[in-house]
Amino acid sequence: MSAFIVLGAQWGDEGKGKMTDYLAEDAEVVVRYQGGNNAGHTVEVEDKQYKLHLIPSGVLYDTKLNVIGNGVVVDPKAFFHEIDYLQGVGVKVTPEKLVVSDRAHLIMPYHRVLDKLKEQARGKNDIGTTGKGIGPCYTDKFERCGIRVCDLLHKEVFEEKLRTNLEMKNPYITKVLGGEALKFDEILAEYLAFAERLRPYVQDTSVVVYDAIKANKKVLFEGAQGMLLDIDYGTYPYVTSSNTTAGGVSNGVGIGPTMITNAVGIAKAYTTRVGKGPFPTELNDEMGDWIREKGHEFGVTTGRARRCGWLDLVILKTTVRVCGLTSLAVTKIDTLAGLEKIKVCVGYKFNGKIIDYFPASLEDLAKCEPVYEEFEGWDDSVANARSYDQLPENAKKYLKRIEEITETRISIVSVGPRRDQTMRVAEL
Repeated sequence: MSAFIVLGAQWGDEGKGKMTDYLAEDAEVVVRYQGGNNAGHTVEVEDKQYKLHLIPSGVLYDTKLNVIGNGVVVDPKAFFHEIDYLQGVGVKVTPEKLVVSDRAHLIMPYHRVLDKLKEQARGKNDIGTTGKGIGPCYTDKFERCGIRVCDLLHKEVFEEKLRTNLEMKNPYITKVLGGEALKFDEILAEYLAFAERLRPYVQDTSVVVYDAIKANKKVLFEGAQGMLLDIDYGTYPYVTSSNTTAGGVSNGVGIGPTMITNAVGIAKAYTTRVGKGPFPTELNDEMGDWIREKGHEFGVTTGRARRCGWLDLVILKTTVRVCGLTSLAVTKIDTLAGLEKIKVCVGYKFNGKIIDYFPASLEDLAKCEPVYEEFEGWDDSVANARSYDQLPENAKKYLKRIEEITETRISIVSVGPRRDQTMRVAEL
């Protein structure tokens, strides 16, 4: 039995799509367990580039089963837009290859409207949401007024729930937030059309995944965003609305934690984040700009420029602890090629002491000063390496120090965006 998790070990954008695509070659089932179409994955195969948001990265293989679990919030419009996009670039997507949980909650038009209007109302205290309706959809889920995929497939149930929700949300949208009321008939017609197209893809995915694991199939669980965007352990409130940690798999898919054997954390060789929130090692200077341009650090979903800084091993130690990581996959060491000196944060100076954990309070975090170690850099030849032995010696020293500080072995190293620029250096 082999069921393993691939998740972001920082603030997202670590290269999870590429790593999932790489590891999916050996997997038989690829499962998304949280988030929605606010996530963005870029995967390069030979000379082609694919941009994915909601559909698991294993879709690029014809022989893999891809699963969208109950922990994911599904925007049907975005779902079918992505299917049409993939079909248009030659990727086959069928109900035999892709299944969606009947328990997944649906993103409705009023979720997107509420997301944008509430963000505008926050003014300078905005969170930096993508406006995709993710947060309001999860809010309805926990307020127990959400609409699930199984509801959509029963016309009378869906109609009643939609009417009730609009009666509650339209006054709030118009009278409190200053927006325009949404029309019941238009949404009903649009979503009933989605229902007929979605129906063949819908299954009880908890059963599907459980049966696959019991049949000794290799199952890969694909996380969205990153650990520090987790609703509980991230830099709250500048977080996403779901559990991005390894613990989110059990609830987001419907299998017990004892069925999961490994957890691989994906980490860039430096650190980035999008939007507001604390960032202890951020470089607001020419070095930060250089890393951004060299690493093409712009969001797949939003196009926003990412904030860039040195690698923060306090973050990785936190992720190792919270997620029980069994190994790390380090990406984009090629981006740092050409620098004479490279810094790594190995601790925070806080109230006169050195700590190696991430404080919960943003006020405390703001007082933390990074403690750095400095390394000699390496040149662009790193991008040509196809085995660990071919890496420059200084890059090996850098990776070795990551393993020492985090007390976690590195199983994969990536030196570029393509599949063939990825090397396995140890077991997961």
